Amino acid sequence: MREACSGRRTRACLFHADGAPGLAIWMAWAALAFTNVAAEEPRAPAAAAPLPSLARPVLFNTPDADRILARLQVFPRDNPWNEDISQRPVLANSARIIAGMNARKRLGFNLDMGFVIVPPNQPKVRVRTTAYPDESDRRPCPIPDSAPLEGWPLQPRGLTLEQVQRSGDGDRHVLVLDPYGMKLYELFRAFRRDSGWEADQVSVFDLTSNKLRPDGWTSADAAGLPIMPAAVRFEECERGMVNHALRVTARRTRRAYVHPATHFASRLDDPDLPRMGERLRLRQNFDVGGFSPHAQAILKGMKKHGLFVADNGMDWLISITPDERLKGLDDLLRVKPADFEVVAPTGPK
Repeated sequence: MREACSGRRTRACLFHADGAPGLAIWMAWAALAFTNVAAEEPRAPAAAAPLPSLARPVLFNTPDADRILARLQVFPRDNPWNEDISQRPVLANSARIIAGMNARKRLGFNLDMGFVIVPPNQPKVRVRTTAYPDESDRRPCPIPDSAPLEGWPLQPRGLTLEQVQRSGDGDRHVLVLDPYGMKLYELFRAFRRDSGWEADQVSVFDLTSNKLRPDGWTSADAAGLPIMPAAVRFEECERGMVNHALRVTARRTRRAYVHPATHFASRLDDPDLPRMGERLRLRQNFDVGGFSPHAQAILKGMKKHGLFVADNGMDWLISITPDERLKGLDDLLRVKPADFEVVAPTGPK
């Protein structure tokens, strides 16, 4: 479905749908006394508080998962996924890129990217890589028998999880989060066989690091980016703000990528098509009043952190976890492409 750096990849759509002087002096002294600590802050332990213990794997759509995710720092605070881009300048050809992504469409969403959270003692299994072994992290992965496939448990209907793990079409992502080891394991087109798991591609991300994948390498997403950090979750919507960038797909992309992406998936050279890693932002003057609370949380995140073009697929689809506790998401369908702008990238060009 995808050639290294130059192919085209498709994906299945599930749904469209003010302080005293004494205090100031003390703060200045503290800043000097603890300079070394402050300099290392991005590398500090990711969790703001100790993580709750976990004895068995739990799915993303459970209170146990909510408690862990609420305390987990996914990537350092200065990572591109957590970057505040609300004041970034707009690209000169922003309007043309938006038009190239089909400006007649509306914002939509896939209820697709679920994941499983595993305990620190979860056994690791070998995964046979098939299509992209040279661009995969070939190491054992802590995949439990309860690992959900993309879309599960909302889709497909009428099948057991094991049946879904063993057969079916689409991108078949499997996402496994180890919050205790601070690792993220992501598989593309994964199948559970009698002999074990196999996948077209396997990527492992260190959640304490800003290190990218090697230049030119793909990941379980075409752009070489992780998927789980982009997926909208229930617990963050309940808090009223999605505090990370989202992912969005486009049917036609450019044969180029931009930081933090590491891979393209197109043969098209049109400069008015989005590159992999292109960053969109909801306009600051967009009125989120009148939207449901969960939709508002998502839209606020789009204003502050934006969206990365991460894969080829249907235009203007963002990824949301398939969690039935999320409500009022159809309000997002009122948002138009013209409500977005393309911002200048940060980091290496």
